[in-house]
Amino acid sequence: MVGIIVQENENIDRALKRFKKKYERSGVLKEYKKRTFYTKPSVEKRMTRIKAARRIAKENRYRK
Repeated sequence: MVGIIVQENENIDRALKRFKKKYERSGVLKEYKKRTFYTKPSVEKRMTRIKAARRIAKENRYRK
């Protein structure tokens, strides 16, 4: 569970900003989206290979 402690005289907007940052970094939303639907293991493996190929191609583009 993600939570923050609001300080004595802290602005609510600043506290909300801290909470959003902590929430985003924890990966809760990413995990939720991942679990909302089922992907077959074969599709998951294929997607990881495609992502790796894209990452490598991108790295090679910037090396030249």
